[in-house]
Amino acid sequence: MIRTVLLDTGPLVALLNRRDRYHRWSTEQWADIALPVLSCEPVLTEACFLLRELAGGPSAILELVGRGAVKIAYGVEAEVDALGKLMTRYADVPMSLADACLVRMVERHPGAMVLTLDRDFRVYRSHGRRVISTIMPSDL
Repeated sequence: MIRTVLLDTGPLVALLNRRDRYHRWSTEQWADIALPVLSCEPVLTEACFLLRELAGGPSAILELVGRGAVKIAYGVEAEVDALGKLMTRYADVPMSLADACLVRMVERHPGAMVLTLDRDFRVYRSHGRRVISTIMPSDL
């Protein structure tokens, strides 16, 4: 079992939306990881937006936070400069605020893995040069 997992938007949306292509994969991953997973408010914001038309979607996200399964472990305000540098560096990708937060979280949690459906994490680097360890489907 992996100790520290950083949660991206895609697997959270797929977990809660049974019609999502990666629902089964996400459900299997949740069964194999130790809770809580760590995330950030931009990830939750993206997920709530994407699930806005799914009955109970946004409230299910908040319930996961309320139960302690998802822990908000990052504050944007204290990291504005670092986030800005990352988003400028990866402007051609382009990098979202949520992705920038997760890259910074990787830097602050050595050994952490990002649970994601986003191929861009193969491009992003922590500390400018280190490959980011991910948990993602093999077909991505």
